[in-house]
Amino acid sequence: MYTSNLNNLILNSDSYKTSHWVQYPTGSEYLSSYIEARGGDYKVVFFGLQAFIKEYLSTPITHQDIDEAETVIHAHGLTFNRAGWERLVDKHGGYLPLRIEAVPEGSIVPVSNVVCQITNTDPEFYWLPSYIETALLRAIWYPSTVASVSHYCKKVIRHALEKSADNSESLIFRLHDFGSRGASSHESVALGSLAHLVNFAGTDSMAALVAASRWYQMGNDMPAFSIPAAEHSTMTAWGRDGETAAFANMIEQFGGKNNAFSVVSDSYDLWNAIDNIWGDALKDDIKNMGGTLVIRPDSGEPAKVVREALERLAVRFGTRLNSKGYKVLPDYVRIIQGDGISPQSLGKIIDVVMKAGFSAENITFGMGGGLLQQVNRDTMNWAMKASAICIDGVWKDIYKDPVTSHSKRSKKGRLALIKDDNGQIKTIKIDDLNTDTANLLRDVYIDGKLLIEDNLTSIRERTGW
Repeated sequence: MYTSNLNNLILNSDSYKTSHWVQYPTGSEYLSSYIEARGGDYKVVFFGLQAFIKEYLSTPITHQDIDEAETVIHAHGLTFNRAGWERLVDKHGGYLPLRIEAVPEGSIVPVSNVVCQITNTDPEFYWLPSYIETALLRAIWYPSTVASVSHYCKKVIRHALEKSADNSESLIFRLHDFGSRGASSHESVALGSLAHLVNFAGTDSMAALVAASRWYQMGNDMPAFSIPAAEHSTMTAWGRDGETAAFANMIEQFGGKNNAFSVVSDSYDLWNAIDNIWGDALKDDIKNMGGTLVIRPDSGEPAKVVREALERLAVRFGTRLNSKGYKVLPDYVRIIQGDGISPQSLGKIIDVVMKAGFSAENITFGMGGGLLQQVNRDTMNWAMKASAICIDGVWKDIYKDPVTSHSKRSKKGRLALIKDDNGQIKTIKIDDLNTDTANLLRDVYIDGKLLIEDNLTSIRERTGW
């Protein structure tokens, strides 16, 4: 029985790729491919390439990897380019002879534009750019999509705060990542949660903290924060008759000057919890504790529940009108809605709340599956396509243009990304790039070396943090 290593880059591909090296025309020397998001509802926030390069392209392929891959691929019923991989190890020390260009991470780019381009640097390995498509495209589409969704949500929340709050200083804490348990794998959590932190500074996914340090030079700097919070088990463990004692214990354990803590309050009857426990039995304790209680509803129709919760809290604790004319609860009580949040429902909740006269500053959101898991490659129609090939020293454009789906038409030629005279980002052929116009694509990786290393802080700045 064969054994294999999940970190074997040769096996980090689709099965059909193993037979492609003999399918290109005789005389093939170089292949240029690009990655783009072809559509969707969001602008692209490019992110994740550096993590992939550090994790997978910075370790050389070995003869052991080749032996292992050959065993697996032959047993799988396919042909294997052993001579090509051995040549790669012997000639290049196992590092991939590739040039990867990309926009700086954190760049915001309209869809249907090149964000990454890959070309082999040694003519013997014309088959290599396409071979790593599976791994490279996946490494880009997932974190970039999460970052794009998160950035869209930030835009919605920012607009609401600008309209209904005295300031937007709390914006980076208004969308908290709750997605760790709902993600498909630990690595998905690390990548997706870290992508969210391009836009926000709140997460309950500790894998993202490790990922930031491992891949994006955070060192001892903390990229995100959380607060103590209850779950249903810690509340229901006290029994239904002990709910008041459970809530009181949260105040005793976590209350205090400048402290904030969250308590899930719908274990039995959210309205009773707001009206009679928080708003009556424990009202003075909340007012005098010096910190902020964040009440968490966790069931029901989100917009309706949040609005009613705010209205009931207003009756019990009162409100003030801010400079924009919207109602604000006292600083010691707030709401976090973490159930049923998506980019669409978030906007709906905010609209309902503001129509009821409440400022968006009363609410924080927690987003789980809608952030890390309810995305796929088709959310933004990501694709990597070959656009140019050099045969016997001559470059020529290649493309696809299916008569059955013109939306899948691919770009032609070796590409560049520019800002035109009107400041609009657009993709052009590299041959059309003049000396006065900067190419927004920059070399990130050449022949095994990471050429530019970004930290999360600089990436955040590019998004308009």
